Amino acid sequence: MLMKRILFFDNSPSLSATLRFFLNVPLFLVLAAVLLATSGPQALASRWTPAALALTHLVTLGVMASAMIGALLQILPVTTSIRVWRTRLTGIVVHAALTAGTLALATAFLWQSQWAARLAWVLLGLAFAWILFAVALGMWLDRERRTQGSEALLSHVQLALVSLVLTVLMGLAMLGVRAWGSRLGIPALTDIHGAWGLLGWLGLLLAGVTFKVIPVFQGTELYPKRVMQWLGGIVFSLLALWTIVRVLDLPGTALLADAAGMLLGAAWAGYAVASMRLLSRRKRTAADTTTRFWWAAMTCFALCLPVWLWYRISLDGRVAVLLGLLPTMGVAVSAINGMLYKILPVLLWNHTQMPLQEPLPQVPKLKTILPDHLGTGQFHAHLVALIVLALACLWPALRLPAAGLTLVSALWLTRNIAYALGIYRRAQREIAVALAEQAAIDSTAAKP
Repeated sequence: MLMKRILFFDNSPSLSATLRFFLNVPLFLVLAAVLLATSGPQALASRWTPAALALTHLVTLGVMASAMIGALLQILPVTTSIRVWRTRLTGIVVHAALTAGTLALATAFLWQSQWAARLAWVLLGLAFAWILFAVALGMWLDRERRTQGSEALLSHVQLALVSLVLTVLMGLAMLGVRAWGSRLGIPALTDIHGAWGLLGWLGLLLAGVTFKVIPVFQGTELYPKRVMQWLGGIVFSLLALWTIVRVLDLPGTALLADAAGMLLGAAWAGYAVASMRLLSRRKRTAADTTTRFWWAAMTCFALCLPVWLWYRISLDGRVAVLLGLLPTMGVAVSAINGMLYKILPVLLWNHTQMPLQEPLPQVPKLKTILPDHLGTGQFHAHLVALIVLALACLWPALRLPAAGLTLVSALWLTRNIAYALGIYRRAQREIAVALAEQAAIDSTAAKP
């Protein structure tokens, strides 16, 4: 069945449950920019340096995982009528554990601290175990309420969650080596961990979400039926094949691993091209901030395949760093920025008017909560930062300009989010005053 365009905003969880995760995005981008500026040339010299590992996880956990968990809490009930179990409590516990665990992990990498690694192991294990349990239980409890026409989104979310389980188990295993000095017998585990995290968890969840939000918010046609039906299964199967080949490491299987990797890249490039084709044919002719961020994200996704081929031919460590930058800062951070400019105003507007029995003039119009012109400047700052970051991977002398531009983009996003929250709080105060005045009038009229 084809994906429907219907959204059920009455099913939205409490604002605080999701907002706290979205606020992590600019916070950890600022931290990553500061670390990049202060850690010296080693930050981009190799993906194995302490600074590079800390930077990677500040982005993948602090920015990407935070935004993706917040999106899950919001999008599942609104698009499929499936509520995450105990959403408010889940939001509090998972956010606290994920935020503290990410900071502890970055500390463990930077200062080679066993105690920080042990703390990170406990906190991150708790955060991901809780969210996986809460989402799985919610899907089971609300299986009868599931919205018809949401099969493509749910299938990709489910495969993304399985990918997350594998990513987390491998990550905790490797973190256990740092924390307790145990041993692992799989040399390729770091690459496998990264592949399942970026191409599995990130990619599949992003695809499932875009199947819904790009047609709804960008006014495009629906994704091709074949893309929605087959992308997730193809990507998951290729990842499984590539993993098995890498783990077994049998003689003569390197070509098979490269073939699986090339097909994976081709699948995601095909998805990116399909997305860009929809965006180019959208019904709304004027591109807004979110449209521009989607173009940037999909362009970076399409570039992953040629850069991977470049790396396999050159085996250049600098190209390996660039290959890690594209799906993280290029795809994920661009897409997250773009979604925030749509999701945040809708969230704030919905939570302003939802409790009211009748419309009030104090409820702000959707477009005034976060005007598009505020995001245009931040998009250009992000785009320039992304280009300079990519160049800095190849020429590390550009590290400081890249860090400065990333910081500018992150602070600009912070300012825009603060603006939207200011509009929301002002509307809440004005509505409270209006309701109090109306109650006083009604009370006076009711007196004999």
